[in-house]
Amino acid sequence: MSGAPLYGCIEAGGTKFVLGVARDHERMLATTRIPTTGPQETLAAAIAFFADAEAEWGRFDAFGIASFGPVDLDRHSPAWGHIGQTPKPGWSGADVAGPFGARFGCPVGFDTDVNGAVLAEGLWGAARDADVATYVTIGTGIGGGAMVEGHPVHGRLHPEMGHMLPRRHPADTGFAGICPFHGDCLEGLASGPAIHARWGASLSELPADHPAHEIVAWYLAQLAIAQQAMLSPRRIVMGGGVLGTPGLLDRIRIAAERLANGYFATADYAELIVAPGLGDRAGLLGALALAQEASR
Repeated sequence: MSGAPLYGCIEAGGTKFVLGVARDHERMLATTRIPTTGPQETLAAAIAFFADAEAEWGRFDAFGIASFGPVDLDRHSPAWGHIGQTPKPGWSGADVAGPFGARFGCPVGFDTDVNGAVLAEGLWGAARDADVATYVTIGTGIGGGAMVEGHPVHGRLHPEMGHMLPRRHPADTGFAGICPFHGDCLEGLASGPAIHARWGASLSELPADHPAHEIVAWYLAQLAIAQQAMLSPRRIVMGGGVLGTPGLLDRIRIAAERLANGYFATADYAELIVAPGLGDRAGLLGALALAQEASR
């Protein structure tokens, strides 16, 4: 099996980098996690890990990087592979993709973490055989990626679904929201930090009958309905730390069905809105999907 391709996989998160060495999605040879500190220190540690892997398994065929954003995805831009303006200290303008291509002399695939995740779910997870699918993560922030006919959606930048402006819940009109750009956008109202700012605890720590559960589900259901209206996905995959709250996914499905009010010809929201089939591996396997595409 030594002749099989060797891929470097990087899930570049704002809190941690998850690194993997893979032959394919069923053969991850090694993984590790490193904290996301400054760009120079973090990227140097990642390169050191892959240099050791190269010494053990041979030359890499390609790298895939599924990164926190915003990022520059325009291959014609001199800033391709760089982080955009981000509140993460020191990372605005950081070149994430370039150092790996330079050090290991191979192609590099680069995209957002959520675009990577939707590609992986489309190949090996909950969105298999879906021609149009989305992936949403709800945690420290809210991000969404979209895939159409096997290709991630880019455009001028890339989808920023967490910054859509939802209707306010009737029981949640007094909270200004925490987004520094938009205040009460979706991320400003329903992300983990927004929930904590409003109610002093994570959603999973609040009692099951606390109104926060219905309010957060209402906001996230609006995202699902917006995706139906604009993209008509066959699958909406929702993950992230907030979605670990027991019963939340069912509440979102119920709220979405009510908001749709019989439109969109969706018979079963339990089939449309689903948990990640790949669990917490979606990001790293998304990086693998990007590496495989880059090597073609």
